[in-house]
Amino acid sequence: MTEQLLRLFNASIDVAGYPLYWREIIGNLFGFASAIGGLRRRVWAWPVGIIGNIILFTVFAGAAFALPDGRHPLFGQAFRQVFFVITSLYGWWQWNRVRRGRATDAPAITPRWATARERTVCLVVALLGVVVSQAVFAVIGAGWPAPRWYYWADAWIFVGSILATYQMARGWTDFWLAWIAVDLVGIPLLWFSHYYPSAVLYAVYGALVVSGFVVWRRAAVAEAPESDIDNKGVLV
Repeated sequence: MTEQLLRLFNASIDVAGYPLYWREIIGNLFGFASAIGGLRRRVWAWPVGIIGNIILFTVFAGAAFALPDGRHPLFGQAFRQVFFVITSLYGWWQWNRVRRGRATDAPAITPRWATARERTVCLVVALLGVVVSQAVFAVIGAGWPAPRWYYWADAWIFVGSILATYQMARGWTDFWLAWIAVDLVGIPLLWFSHYYPSAVLYAVYGALVVSGFVVWRRAAVAEAPESDIDNKGVLV
């Protein structure tokens, strides 16, 4: 049984001499489906995303401890999957709670922009989180030959992704902008670390994120008058 599980864990397809692990491909596909659900403001986006997070944790955590095929350890990528699950459970509960007051076929929530105070808090948390995270990752990965900027980039992906997920749970349109900032760092870092499927999917995410931002911004304007009257579907 253990041998069968190990074979399943290491299942891959060979592309130009590079093994693409099915876990990485499938986990990212779940993540992509979750992003589409988020764009459409559907509650199912959260449980689908959680499945992808669990699968991707095995990808990045496995690389951190075993370093197969010369991959660099991405501690931020591995640890953030755990926080993704926690934050996604909150988002799942929050969106489902709000959706109960709306029509069955209506989007789960009405997006809005974060207030100045909320943005300030997020900025402070981001700065402190990146400083602390990069120091922790540098200590954990002290035995691996990686440039100093590597841990700063990994720390930003870790902190920025968690903040973006929380902002999505709150229904803030700003979360798409946070994801753009994460992708701008994440794509080159993943490529540098030899996580090619994830890097390519991050690039695809980029186009989806821009589209999602436009859709949510329009919805925030179009649906705001109604939400001001009945206060249904607005996350506060």
